[in-house]
Amino acid sequence: MLKRRKPLTAKADVSLREITEETLSQILSLKVKRNQRQFVASNAVSIAQAYFSKYAWFRAIYAHHTPVGFLMLYDDPDKPEYFLWRFMIDKKHQGKGFGNQALQLLIAYVRTRPNATTLLLSFVPGEGSPEAFYQKSGFVKTGEQIEGELVMKMTL
Repeated sequence: MLKRRKPLTAKADVSLREITEETLSQILSLKVKRNQRQFVASNAVSIAQAYFSKYAWFRAIYAHHTPVGFLMLYDDPDKPEYFLWRFMIDKKHQGKGFGNQALQLLIAYVRTRPNATTLLLSFVPGEGSPEAFYQKSGFVKTGEQIEGELVMKMTL
């Protein structure tokens, strides 16, 4: 008899885990809401870019044993600025606090990195953008733009 899993709640333990051959298809199947697609590349594109980048550090976001999202960091230990390159929570798991928990884990990780003084990110402006989410987490706009995306930073 199959054991039915309980629905995930905000109390679920969130962790960042390496993506393996066994978990890859689950991570590739994670999607944002239709109106959010303009704000973040697919996980397939992100993982392909990571494969060819010397400085990509990427992880699946799990709540208990369920993959719920993905993030990717530009991690160059010779520079004091780290960059949150990609961040997404699957449409079925948004609004449960998993994104906030994952972001706090990422910030804690970056604080352990050599020379780290700043965590940067950029986002596509527009209705439904993640700007308010990042502001609540302590990021502030820098006034800079990268390829039409607005840059935010957090001093560590």
